Amino acid sequence: MKILVMSDTHSDAAVITRVMEQNPSVDAIFHCGDSELPFTASELQGIYKVRGNCDHDVNFPTEVVEEIDGKRIFMTHGHLFNVKSNLTALSYRAREVQADVVLFGHSHVLGVELVDGILYVNPGSLLLPRGRKEKSYAIIENIENGWHIIFYTEEKNVIAEKTLLY
Repeated sequence: MKILVMSDTHSDAAVITRVMEQNPSVDAIFHCGDSELPFTASELQGIYKVRGNCDHDVNFPTEVVEEIDGKRIFMTHGHLFNVKSNLTALSYRAREVQADVVLFGHSHVLGVELVDGILYVNPGSLLLPRGRKEKSYAIIENIENGWHIIFYTEEKNVIAEKTLLY
């Protein structure tokens, strides 16, 4: 399984298209909210997507749970789980839905951690990054006994790379 994860593009439809074109071999694409585009926007077609606190289109779900290659992926924007403070509420929900992977945005801060066998990934923001100057997105690959995560700039330069074993 290899997935692309982006978030917080805030009306920049072109960056969504560019990032997708740079990564044609992924199994699925996830947008963690605050696209500020209509749910039916052509740039979001074929993408798993959720509603962020800046999205006005009520057709976006607040959560997505999807199984890909035997791994259960839970995605939400993060504002409903107070992710800017801590991941406690998000971790409770992740366990409720039996997630292997949790994808979220909202804070615009990229990060990854493996806690109690669950992978948590925030891809950062492709418009307004916080904590660093580079705009970012993530590619997550399920490897034998773990995960390989690479954070990229919008030009596909590597920002950070991490392998976590479960």
